[in-house]
Amino acid sequence: MRSLAVFAALNGALAVAIGAFAAHGAGPQIKTLLTTGGHYQMVHAVLALVCAVWPARSRLVVIAGWLAAAGGLVFCLALSAIALLSLPAMGAVAPIGGVLMISAWLLLAVAALRSQTVTA
Repeated sequence: MRSLAVFAALNGALAVAIGAFAAHGAGPQIKTLLTTGGHYQMVHAVLALVCAVWPARSRLVVIAGWLAAAGGLVFCLALSAIALLSLPAMGAVAPIGGVLMISAWLLLAVAALRSQTVTA
């Protein structure tokens, strides 16, 4: 779980950096793509971190965490490549990140339904 937490934290740091560049150094069209990518990356970095510290550690939670972190990164990097490198072909890669992020949420829902609840 430590490696997932580290990866999630690095994703969060990158999301802040991309957001800062979008806010202070990018033109309007580039700003929109970078802001969207950074936002999704940050949300999924937090989700991955939640999975890393999830109390009922299961294989599904770990997989969900890695899918969230990887999906956020793939999506953000695809949008960044479109914006900064003028690579419109990366538009075909962005949905892969989206599928990974959606899969992460669905796996986490399944893991939550399967987990044993402890009442105090």
